[in-house]
Amino acid sequence: METMVMSNKQVIFRDYVTGFLSESDLLINSTTVNLKVPAGSMTALVKNLYLSCDPYMRNRMRKPDPSSPATAMSFVPGKPISGFGVSKVMDSGHPDYKEGDLLWGAVGWEEYSVITPIPNLHFKIHHTDVPLSHYTGLLGMPGMTAYAGFYEICSPKKGETVFVSAASGAVGQLVGQFAKLMGCYVVGSAGSKEKVVDLLKNKFGFDDAFNYKEENDLNAALKRCFPVGIDIYFENVGGKMLDAVILNMRPHGRIAACGMISQYNLQVPEAVYNLWLITYKRIRIQGFNTIDYLHKYSEFLEFVLPYIRQGKITYVEDVADGLESAPAALVGLFRGKNVGKQLVVVSRDLD
Repeated sequence: METMVMSNKQVIFRDYVTGFLSESDLLINSTTVNLKVPAGSMTALVKNLYLSCDPYMRNRMRKPDPSSPATAMSFVPGKPISGFGVSKVMDSGHPDYKEGDLLWGAVGWEEYSVITPIPNLHFKIHHTDVPLSHYTGLLGMPGMTAYAGFYEICSPKKGETVFVSAASGAVGQLVGQFAKLMGCYVVGSAGSKEKVVDLLKNKFGFDDAFNYKEENDLNAALKRCFPVGIDIYFENVGGKMLDAVILNMRPHGRIAACGMISQYNLQVPEAVYNLWLITYKRIRIQGFNTIDYLHKYSEFLEFVLPYIRQGKITYVEDVADGLESAPAALVGLFRGKNVGKQLVVVSRDLD
């Protein structure tokens, strides 16, 4: 059988990163890929259409440290980085996937990837009446993160007060909308006037919002927005924001620790000084990993798809075109450049 090969552009991890991530830490390289998987293989060759830029990827750029679970899945220098993406199957030896199928899940940051589909890590796409790009966000890992973190971890009740940091991002914008659907009072923080006014207040329907960059005293800002205190905090930021939130939490409040993006590029993490108050306020802080909840994906789809089709949930994406733009798009997450969910379009060609 004649071997068919295609050029395959990749985003290569240069070396372990200390301090702030920069575009020079990621290189664009070109190699080749065989367009047919070996006979009898359980693998699939997929053409990547969209790639998801996510803050957790920064932690995979740290040098492996046996004492830190955050580095257990570190990228390998000189190899392509990986993440979640939306892809089309070009050839397959796997019984559950055939040529032409669409899926989302773990893939390399490259034009074509050879994957071994794994249940609860790769998902066939059945609903194509919504934009395919949504499977990098709203209907992908960030959507599941918002769903699991808010409903499973926070146990919300109608009328409770909810604060969401990084509220215009991939996860935060959904948490805020879920909370509003529950009948909660919702406030979000973001890093620009555009995000606060145009997105959080006008588009997503938050009750209030503030630009943390314009607040000299985060404690005062939270007291202004939550005169009776905070029942639920969906944590995406960490550091000074978490410290101020703890001061304003109500007794028996819940904090879902989704991420702490303000800390990922720091060599010495910021201290949290008010942690002692969680004892007296009976606050529950719980970290979580979305992978632990991916078995609930079909339940999540049943929940969220009707809201999308009815126009009761909306989603904003920040789209970078071409694999060459991927390094800048990923770095931009940590400088607040993205407006909404950051993703990279590798190809719009479904053929």
